[in-house]
Amino acid sequence: MASLIESGWQYLITHFSDFQLACLGSFFLHEGVFFLSGLPFIWLERAGWMSKYKIQAKNNTPAAQEKCIVRLLLYHFGVNLPVMVFSYPVFRYMGMRSSFPLPSWKVVLIQIIFYFILEDFIFYWGHRILHTKWLYKHVHSVHHEYATPFGLTSEYAHPAEILFLGFATIFGPAITGPHLITLWLWMVLRVLETVEAHCGYHFPWSLSNFLPLYGGADFHDYHHRLLYTKSGNYSSTFTYMDRIFGTDIGYRKLKALKSIGVEDNSEQKKQ
Repeated sequence: MASLIESGWQYLITHFSDFQLACLGSFFLHEGVFFLSGLPFIWLERAGWMSKYKIQAKNNTPAAQEKCIVRLLLYHFGVNLPVMVFSYPVFRYMGMRSSFPLPSWKVVLIQIIFYFILEDFIFYWGHRILHTKWLYKHVHSVHHEYATPFGLTSEYAHPAEILFLGFATIFGPAITGPHLITLWLWMVLRVLETVEAHCGYHFPWSLSNFLPLYGGADFHDYHHRLLYTKSGNYSSTFTYMDRIFGTDIGYRKLKALKSIGVEDNSEQKKQ
């Protein structure tokens, strides 16, 4: 496996420049992972498959889904790509490289864990700020146009929000100057996480069923379906920031009520 990765990486750095890999390579990798992981949830919603795992009964119209896709392409090419291009000198200055040797799996693991923790911390406070009255009305309300989220809505936002909260994602790599392969892995994992959080489905195999501190779709879906002043659940990946600062109280109360309801139904079936 290691030799296969090294061979593939050797091909990339031989045929493409650092700039091409870091900017264009990162952009098209992001687009591929984002749309390939997000589009199936549109299909599931339209086909009505796995509806028993859908968190909300309401579905988005095809027109609303198509509007999301068109806007996303506009934002990605008009905002994301220029940001990648203009931030390249910063990453290079901080030590990012694409050359051999590749980093050890221990280094990669430590950096990825650090990025997730740091991103979640910054995102939590940035997200809370976006839920203040003025910023919500003029910026964050764009993201909340979809009260019933699906995978692709994870990146549907006002351009100012893309820059504001996108800072949380790139800050960790920007200050550590990782190898490009680590940056790509972080980007892939972050995209998959945010698509899953907005997918609108809670499956038996969802990570939140196995990782106690992981939020997932059920946690974030609650945030989307409530009024902005009462939503809570502001974290991107984990749940402990909301727990520490008491912004998940409504969610926990709802979960407790649902749990009681399930237990009562089970008791009635036994009788």
